[in-house]
Amino acid sequence: MDYEHYFAKRIAELKSEGRYRVFADLERQRGRFPVALNYRDGKTHEVVVWCSNDYLGMGQHPDVIAAAQEALDRCGAGAGGTRNISGTNHYHVLLEEELATFNGKDSALLFTSGYVANQTALSTLGANIPGCVVFSDELNHNSMIEGIRHGRSAKHVFRHNDPENLDQLLSAYPKETPKIVAFESVYSMDGDIAPLAEICDVAEAHNAMTYLDEVHAVGMYGAEGSGVAERDGVRDRISIIQGTLAKAIGVVGGYIAASESCVDYVRSYGPGFIFSSSMPPAVAAAALASVRFLRAHPELRDKHQERAATCKRLLTEKGIPILPSVSHIIPVMVGNAALCKQASDILLNEFGIYVQPINFPTVPVGTERLRITPTPLHDDAMMAHLVESFCAVWDRLDLHKNHPAKAAKAAE
Repeated sequence: MDYEHYFAKRIAELKSEGRYRVFADLERQRGRFPVALNYRDGKTHEVVVWCSNDYLGMGQHPDVIAAAQEALDRCGAGAGGTRNISGTNHYHVLLEEELATFNGKDSALLFTSGYVANQTALSTLGANIPGCVVFSDELNHNSMIEGIRHGRSAKHVFRHNDPENLDQLLSAYPKETPKIVAFESVYSMDGDIAPLAEICDVAEAHNAMTYLDEVHAVGMYGAEGSGVAERDGVRDRISIIQGTLAKAIGVVGGYIAASESCVDYVRSYGPGFIFSSSMPPAVAAAALASVRFLRAHPELRDKHQERAATCKRLLTEKGIPILPSVSHIIPVMVGNAALCKQASDILLNEFGIYVQPINFPTVPVGTERLRITPTPLHDDAMMAHLVESFCAVWDRLDLHKNHPAKAAKAAE
C-alpha cells in the first residue's frame, strides 16, 4: 500500500466536499475577551470571537488568573504523575470537594478532559457491571458513544429526547437487569434541552441508573450554576452527573459527581483515570476559583441569558435562519458544507468576526451551520456588527435561497 498516497487522497476528498477543517490561529488577549488576535497571511488581525466555549468569559476573569498564578508560584508547572503515583496535589482534593457540593453529590472525580470523563466512566460501568445494558440518546456526544462502545455491553439507541421511545426499549428487559440511561442536558449543536424529569420518571420505573452529561450547562443554569438538573430540581434523581471545566468554567478538565461508592468504583477500575497524568495544580486552582465565583454570582448567568436572547431576536428580525434554540446556543443554518465554509471565511477575513463552520461528521450532511455563542462580554456594538455582517454575507452568497428551509418555502 502507498500510505502517503492514501492519506493525501482522503484529505483531498475532504477538501472537495468542503469539509476540510482549517484552524484559526488565535491569540486570546487577557482582559479583552471576546477580542482576539488572528494570525494569518503573515499579519495579525483583530477579531471578535463569536463561537467560544468559554461561555461566560471566566478564562479571562481576574480571580481565575490570580488563582492560577498563585498555584504556579507555589507548586510549579506540572502535577508530577498520575493521581496514584505522586500526582494528587492538594488543589485536586479541594476542587473535587467543591465539585461534589456544587453538584449536590457525595463525591467527585477529576479527569484530564470532559471527553476522558465520559469515555472512562461509561466504558468502566458498561464493562464491569454484569449483564449491563446501556440506553443512549441518538444525539449523544462522541465521547459518550465511544465510552459505551468500549464498554462492550449490550446497548440501545433511543430517539432524541423521547421518553416514550426510551420506555419502550427499557420494557424489553426485566426490572432486575442492570441498566444505564445516558443522555445530555443541553445538546450543543441544536441548542435544545432534554426533558430531564420525564427521562428520570422512565428510568426509575425500570430501575435504571441515569448518566447525565451537563457539559454545555455547567456554570450557566440553576441558582448556583451547576446545570439544568439543578434548575429543574432533579439533581437527586440523577445517578451520575458529568461535566467539564473547559467551557463555562473557563479552564480545562472534566469530572463526574455521584455517590461515594460509585465515584470510588470508577476511580478504582477506570483505566482512563488510573493511567492518565493528573492536571497541573495551577489548572485545578483556576477551576476552583471559577466554580466558587460562579456559585456566588447568578447575575452573570442572567446577563448571559439576556445576551443570547437579544442575539436570537436581532438575527430573526433580519431573516437569518436560526434553529429555535431554548438554550444559550444559536445555530445559524446554512445547509451546505462549501457555503458554510465560505460564509465563515468572509466573516473572518472581511468583517473581523470569527464563527467556525460546523460540518459533517459533527452534524448530519445537509444541516451544516454556523454556531454562535454570545457571552456576557459581547456588547451591543459587537452584536449590531455581527447582525449587519451576517446580513451582508447572506445577501452576497444568496444563502436565503440556498438554505433548505428557504428553498422549500420558495418552491411552495
